[in-house]
Amino acid sequence: MTSVYELISEAAEREREMRPASAPTSPAARSHRRPIALRATGSSSCDSDLSQDPWQVDRAPGYGPGASTIDPVPEHSPRQGPLPERYTAASDDQLADWITAAREALGPRVQILGHFYQRDEIVQYADFVGDSFMLAQAAKSSPEAEAFVFCGVHFMAETADILSGRDQAVILPNLAAGCSMADMATIDQVEACWRDLMAALGTTAEDGRRTVIPVTYMNSSAAIKAFCGRNGGIVCTSSNARAVLEWAFERGQRVVFFPDQHLGRNTAKAMGIDEAEMPLWRPHLPLGGNTEQQVRDARVILWNGFCSVHKRFTVAQIERARAEYPDVRVIVHPECPASVVEAADGAGSTEYIRREIEHAAPGSVIAVGTEINLVNRLQQQRPDLTIFCLDPVVCPCSTMYRIHPAYLAWTLEALLDGSTPNRISVPDGVADDSRVALERMLAAKP
Repeated sequence: MTSVYELISEAAEREREMRPASAPTSPAARSHRRPIALRATGSSSCDSDLSQDPWQVDRAPGYGPGASTIDPVPEHSPRQGPLPERYTAASDDQLADWITAAREALGPRVQILGHFYQRDEIVQYADFVGDSFMLAQAAKSSPEAEAFVFCGVHFMAETADILSGRDQAVILPNLAAGCSMADMATIDQVEACWRDLMAALGTTAEDGRRTVIPVTYMNSSAAIKAFCGRNGGIVCTSSNARAVLEWAFERGQRVVFFPDQHLGRNTAKAMGIDEAEMPLWRPHLPLGGNTEQQVRDARVILWNGFCSVHKRFTVAQIERARAEYPDVRVIVHPECPASVVEAADGAGSTEYIRREIEHAAPGSVIAVGTEINLVNRLQQQRPDLTIFCLDPVVCPCSTMYRIHPAYLAWTLEALLDGSTPNRISVPDGVADDSRVALERMLAAKP
């Protein structure tokens, strides 16, 4: 099985072979954004620094190489401390031996949760594999575990901490594994937005409903989930967003949707809401860059956030896929732009994509618009299908990619020695309010 890491490593090696001997190789001289050829696959990588080990970039500001490399990072984002040389100097085989031995010694006391987008070198050790909410639910339903090693990103570990028991630890192997989409909506920005909306709209409409209901995507901080819980709002996932919006409209005239504009827009359009009723809220502008009338006429106010992986997919990519494979079925994630979702044959969550491929007839051709690690894994699981990523450039999620086997080995051996590194702990008050919004989501049935 060829992993995404192996594809990127091969590309980097070929680039080194092609580089003239006199060419500079210092970090300052490298073009951070230069695509590199993958001759064996006909693809390329979006970033020549992807072949570096994460600890070489962990102390630098930013999300690291990959899809989010140019996204602005908040000033106080967590940074990962240096790994001991024992791990950074270890071979792949040594790391595998240490992880396996530590897992066996720890037994069911420690469970490893691996996100669908995680690299194969990590997923192979996971006790549970799923999307962010599936993994949080796995933590909630595992009272026997003392600790969960969450191989995902920061907001996911927060949600697992909220839903798991108070005496259970949730650990993020690399604190630098954040999420640029989640960081596009800070609690200060959201509270400022809310004050502006309340000033423009008031709190209660003439029909007795609220003037606006806050809805946040699962891909948001615990602070914003708590904000929604305190203000009559709710959380949604990519699989239940429509049911959640229906719940919200029963209780309010309009919705403000954090932080992913594309999921909010695609869901609202599928419900028949006109795009003219979906103004974009830009948090650095007065009233989000809208007039008071635009806010009053809105049904769904969309926060100006996005996923840097899914915004890479385009209608042109779909057209090329259909030209090459006339019978291709195109399925994409609803975090993609609306034009892409409308041009595809189907759109849904990562679990929806996984099920579509699981049940596809042998010989089918499927083009997928989502993160490359998942697409590559699905291709390996169904060799009787032709499966490929719509984006011909290999560009993984920057922050998922920062969970490397060296961090997993370090984390497990630390637990074995009795310490708990990188524990993610949500304050009780924030956790309580977040839980209210999450419980509303669970009660909102399609």
